[in-house]
Amino acid sequence: MAIVEDSRPWSRRLRNLEFILGAVLTGVMVLAVLCAGLLFPDGGEGFDLTARLLPPFQSWAHPLGTDPVGRDVLARVVTGGGISLTVGFASVAGAVVLGTLAGLVAGYYRGLWDLVLMRCADVQQALPFILIALTFIAILGGGLDRVIFFMIVSQWVQYARLVRGSVLSLRESEFVQAAAAIGVRDHRIILDHLLPNVLGPIIILMTLNVANNILLESSLTFLGLGVDPLIPSWGGMLADGRTYVQTAWWISVFPGLAIMLTVLGLNLLGDWLRDVLDPTGKL
Repeated sequence: MAIVEDSRPWSRRLRNLEFILGAVLTGVMVLAVLCAGLLFPDGGEGFDLTARLLPPFQSWAHPLGTDPVGRDVLARVVTGGGISLTVGFASVAGAVVLGTLAGLVAGYYRGLWDLVLMRCADVQQALPFILIALTFIAILGGGLDRVIFFMIVSQWVQYARLVRGSVLSLRESEFVQAAAAIGVRDHRIILDHLLPNVLGPIIILMTLNVANNILLESSLTFLGLGVDPLIPSWGGMLADGRTYVQTAWWISVFPGLAIMLTVLGLNLLGDWLRDVLDPTGKL
């Protein structure tokens, strides 16, 4: 599938409201997370029992208030963002590598490779996500590395199917047939001719899946199936604050807003990329 380039100059594309808003929301969160170590050296774990359950906007020391043990909510939101963004980007990167490789092999070689890989994908997609998560966590336990590994294993299918479908049509193209006719090796055809033509859809799906994985990590942690509860994370903060919703709403509202704004920013960037890479809407 060839990518249709947007004929508009880049200066006009970058003035798009979707891009500006998405870049600002995502950039602010990423910058805050990168500077978390400088802004909050205690990692959000410092507590002050004399300032427990302090409401927001009443103290310069704790602008977003404190939790039941006096920990600063702002520090925990920013620090917890590092966990969510790490899970989002690392899991998508792993799924992209695994899924793209499987899709390229299945689509180009077809035959037994295609049969085995796609039947494995069919079986995995037939299983409910939450059932796989419960089984996986029950066997291997929780933790940041296990959550990332689980998301990679559960999401490679999306990329494999996307890439396979594109490669099945591209392998019959004249430029691929010509390369094969002059003796170009299979791995060179795959890397030099097929892979560049499927990068557009992959990039778009990656952007959207980072946002989706942030939501999944927060949901799993909220249910007690994600990262260690002792590590600050958005899902963990939501879980900690659910018993204080009526008396200390800020404990859960601010991490919830952080999740919403980050996911919104990434989704806007994904939509913008889709419009730029394929203005005809065929991707």
